[in-house]
Amino acid sequence: MTDAVQTQSSDAKFAKRVFSGIKPSGGLTLGNYLGAIKRFVDMQSPDFTSIYCVVDLHAITVWQDPAELKTATREVAAGYMAAGIDPSQSILFNQSQVSQHAELGWIFNCVARVGWMNRMTQFKDKAGANAEKVSLGLYAYPSLMAADILLYHATHVPVGDDQKQHVELTRDIASKFNHDFKTDFFPLAEPVIEGPAMRIMNLRDGTRKMSKSGESDMERINMTDDADKIAKKFKKAKTDPEPLPETLGGLKDRPEARNLVDIYAALSDQTSEAVIAEYAGAGWGKFKPALAELAVEKLAPISTEMARLMDDPAEIDRILAKGSDRAREIAAPILDQTYEIVGLLKA
Repeated sequence: MTDAVQTQSSDAKFAKRVFSGIKPSGGLTLGNYLGAIKRFVDMQSPDFTSIYCVVDLHAITVWQDPAELKTATREVAAGYMAAGIDPSQSILFNQSQVSQHAELGWIFNCVARVGWMNRMTQFKDKAGANAEKVSLGLYAYPSLMAADILLYHATHVPVGDDQKQHVELTRDIASKFNHDFKTDFFPLAEPVIEGPAMRIMNLRDGTRKMSKSGESDMERINMTDDADKIAKKFKKAKTDPEPLPETLGGLKDRPEARNLVDIYAALSDQTSEAVIAEYAGAGWGKFKPALAELAVEKLAPISTEMARLMDDPAEIDRILAKGSDRAREIAAPILDQTYEIVGLLKA
């Protein structure tokens, strides 16, 4: 690797920009909120240009009903705004309205190596035994994710722990592009992974991630759930017969208990250690009602505001269109320069 590439991560060359996105498929869950959206809001500050996307092109790597996809795209945007993303402060848009994402994605398809894609654990998990039958898009989407990030010269990417590998791939693609074309054009984006609940688990099985597509609605908190549903789901969440321990280490091999403690910590902006210190020795008859009350306090206003926003889809569309215009102002010059570097003629 050249010296020029090694200096990529310095903030001296690249303005601080944060980029991240959520796929509009299946509805938003508590995992999306605590693992992503809450941190998007936290990083919305004058210190960064914050760019948040509804990544609808990623959604179609598997079949989507067209009408449902449009509704789901609006719902993710509503979730962003209800949680605190301000479209006047951050750039909020949906990916398919900015064609430069797909264009840069193709260039990165030609930079990324097949061996790199073969190592992507999420593809293996999603494809399972049917790898030969899934779409090429599902296999290659990490290079589109790299384009999403690098199209804005993003320097920071808030992601859940399960997406860290894709940000590492983005750095590999940026490094190889820079090396191949003897430039220092693309930054090496830093994954931002922090907090007690970067991977929210199933409320009925603490060994499995909370999923939009789980069989039972009781195993997840939907961001559209009202206060009664939120409270009911936490009160009925699976636990074990033991009280909370004196230290966090005492939750080893107790996945459901650890999950609930981590959720409480994330919702209350504390560490998991602080939660254990407060509730050491408490039984679930005390802890689960306290967690349910906290969750209702934090989440019910978001679901109420989401419902209000979804009552006016035309306004959501207007906000996304305006955000797309702002996104293209950054993306178009970067793609033009990429074409020039690669040697592609552009009028």
